[in-house]
Amino acid sequence: ICEGVDQTRGWFYTLHNIATVLFDKPAFKNIIVNDLILDKNGQKMSKSKGNVVQPFEIIDQYGVDPLRWYFATVNNPWIPKRFDEKGIQEVYKKFFDTLLNTYNFFAMYANIDGFDPQSEAPAVERRPEMDRWILSRLYTIVGVVNTEMDRYDITDAARPMVEFLLDDVSNWYVRLNRRRFWKSEDSADKQAAYHTLYEVLMSVVKLMAPIAPFVADGIYQNLRSDVMAESVHLTDYPVLDEARQSHQDAALEAKMAAAQLVVRMARSLREETRIKVRQPLPEILVYSPDKGQIDNILLMKSIIREELNVKDVTARESLAGLVEREVKANFKVLGPRFGKRMKSVAAAIQNLDEAGISTLENAGKISVEPEDGGPAEEILISEVELRDRGIGELAVTRRHALVVGLVTAISPELAQEGLAREFINRIQNLRKESGLDITDRIRIFYGGPADLMAAVNTLDGYIRGETLAMEIRAELPAGLAVSEVQIEEMAVRIGIEKAG
Repeated sequence: ICEGVDQTRGWFYTLHNIATVLFDKPAFKNIIVNDLILDKNGQKMSKSKGNVVQPFEIIDQYGVDPLRWYFATVNNPWIPKRFDEKGIQEVYKKFFDTLLNTYNFFAMYANIDGFDPQSEAPAVERRPEMDRWILSRLYTIVGVVNTEMDRYDITDAARPMVEFLLDDVSNWYVRLNRRRFWKSEDSADKQAAYHTLYEVLMSVVKLMAPIAPFVADGIYQNLRSDVMAESVHLTDYPVLDEARQSHQDAALEAKMAAAQLVVRMARSLREETRIKVRQPLPEILVYSPDKGQIDNILLMKSIIREELNVKDVTARESLAGLVEREVKANFKVLGPRFGKRMKSVAAAIQNLDEAGISTLENAGKISVEPEDGGPAEEILISEVELRDRGIGELAVTRRHALVVGLVTAISPELAQEGLAREFINRIQNLRKESGLDITDRIRIFYGGPADLMAAVNTLDGYIRGETLAMEIRAELPAGLAVSEVQIEEMAVRIGIEKAG
């Protein structure tokens, strides 16, 4: 049964009372109680306060399913909800837009290739590692959702679906496998990719159907074949049965999780140093005292290289040559304790050497001798700020024991490759703006500075392969529609035409 908290002494009690008197047993075994909906400041909605949100205005703007999903995921039903329209906007963008974009990506290529979901799917164990990983993650999520649904915990059932779709499906599986859908010449490999993504999408819409019934059924209608049930709500709910359990691979999931963590950390370093992902870099360096974690990272080396656009991934056995550790006193915490001695204590803390910092980290405390000649003082790790500083042209970040260093030196060859990738990006944008089909071959014409021309000439074959270009000419024929774009502060003129 599900009702509002105001029915605790009403409907809930009355049902139990009647059932006990008439049948000598409780009226229900499980209950979900939803609390009140407040405004975004935590105030009760009231016409006199002018803070009432009209539900149908929200539904008209965003749809009923995003509203339902927002209520299901913002917090547990039995906790008062501070309604904020920005929350629905985030839900719409983070979950529903991602789901629709993933479906559209699949549908576009599946329609081009005439994919038949009823065709025989390759055995899971014979599919590429990436397919086996995403299916293992899917089955793990199915198990989590089953458990939480059985516990009547809608919030903890829905949240893992969001994380799975965003982090694992869209930002990882689809990103790393795009080429298999549009460039792969191996029909078996392409079929494996289609069947894998199809199963993922079909499973997600089934899992989400009780919470977002309309969107789920809308996508299901586009995925279903004639021999399947007419509605997602007439299908069996996904369960972690023996068949799915047999394809779960905890070791593979751990390997990929290690790669995902390194990629997230290194991306943050690119943002920090303002170096675009399209600009190749020499390498990243990784260190962890956990040998298993390092082994997993190195096993995923090729994926990490591709996703981060670096030439190599190197494991370090120590932090030597990677980072310098800094320790500074937290004046807000220690100031009231030491008063006038604070400056002297802070200097003693800052002068700790590597051995002293290691003692502080391992023991959680250390004794320091201030320079004012006063007594030694015990300093807790919670009373200081520990920082890593990269050595030389290294940018570094730490997540628990894992340290990732990004080598930011850019050689002339890497700079050329970066320009070529930017050039490719502008060509792809022009293809979209021109309304060309994704399979259309083109010719590229351009004019620009010598540095760009050198990069295009050097990487001509790579650029043509990425843009489906028959040829690239450093000229701008009369009558050709030309666009002017910016590449690294250089003005470049580009025109494309469909190859005959």
